[in-house]
Amino acid sequence: MTIEPNWDLYRSFLSVLKEGSLSGAARALGLTQPTVGRHIDALEQTLGLSLFTRSQAGFIATEAAHALQPYAETLAAASSALLRAASGLGRGADAAIQGMVRVTASEVVSVEVLPPLLARLRESHPGITVQLAVSNRIENLLRRDADIAVRMQRPEQDVLVARRVGNIELGFHAHRRYLERHGIPRTWEEIARHALIGIETENAFTRKLQPLLGNLAANQFALRSDSDLVHLASIRAGIGIGICQVRLAARDPDLVRVAPDLLTIPLDTWLAMHENLRGNPACAAVYTALAAGLEDYINGN
Repeated sequence: MTIEPNWDLYRSFLSVLKEGSLSGAARALGLTQPTVGRHIDALEQTLGLSLFTRSQAGFIATEAAHALQPYAETLAAASSALLRAASGLGRGADAAIQGMVRVTASEVVSVEVLPPLLARLRESHPGITVQLAVSNRIENLLRRDADIAVRMQRPEQDVLVARRVGNIELGFHAHRRYLERHGIPRTWEEIARHALIGIETENAFTRKLQPLLGNLAANQFALRSDSDLVHLASIRAGIGIGICQVRLAARDPDLVRVAPDLLTIPLDTWLAMHENLRGNPACAAVYTALAAGLEDYINGN
C-alpha cells in the first residue's frame, strides 16, 4: 500500500519549482536546506518519479515535475482556502465578523480603486484581513486561488455567485501639459502624429480592441509596456496620449480626455465568489462592501 505523501512534501516541491534551488526554497519556506532536500527525496521515492535534475546551476524540473505542478498548485490553493475559511469560523453569533479573505483584481483596480473601499471596510469590520492578489490574469475561483474576484468579463461557471457592477469606461487621456505643447487631436490622423502609449505584447484583449483603434500601428507608439500601471504613470508624467479609466482620470484635474467621440471602451465589470462561500460571514461582508464601492466608483459617487 502506497503511503500518501505529507502536504509538506508538496509545499517544498512547489517552492523548489519556483525558486530553482534548495537554498532559495528553504529561505522562502523558513526551513533548512537539508530539510527541503529530504522532502524532495521523500516525494520522489514515494511517487517513483524523478522530479528534478540536480546540477551546479540548481534544480531543473523534469517533465514529470511540470506534469504534476498544476495538481500540487491545486492542493496549495485548497490548503490556503481551508485556512482562510477556518479563520472566520468557531465564533458565536454575536461576535464581530473576523477572518481572512483573498481578493484578486487587475493592477489598476488593485492600486487605484480598491484601497479606499478596503479602508471603509476596515472601519466597519476591523477583524477582517484582506489578502489582495494583484494580477491581470483571471484567477481560478473554482480551484480557490482566490475567494472573490473583480473581473472585466462575465463569469461563465454556474457555481459562482456573480454580480454585475456596471461598465468601467476607458478612453484616450493625456496630461494638460502635454496637450498645451502638442495640441489636442480630434481625428485618427492627428492622433497618429502624437506620442502614443501602448502595449508591448499582443494578447486576446488587445486583439479585441484593435478594431476600435483605427489604423494605429505598434510602431507609432512612443512608449510600450504590458503594465497598465506604467501606462497610467506615463500619462500622468506627460509622455503622451494613452488609454486609462475615465473615472480614474476624472480625479486628476490635470488629466484631459482626448477625442471621446472617437474612442470609448466599456469594460463589463463583475464581482464573483464561489457559492460555497455564501455562508462565510467575512467573505459575505467583503463581497457586499466591494459591490457597493465599485458601483459608487463607476457611477462617479
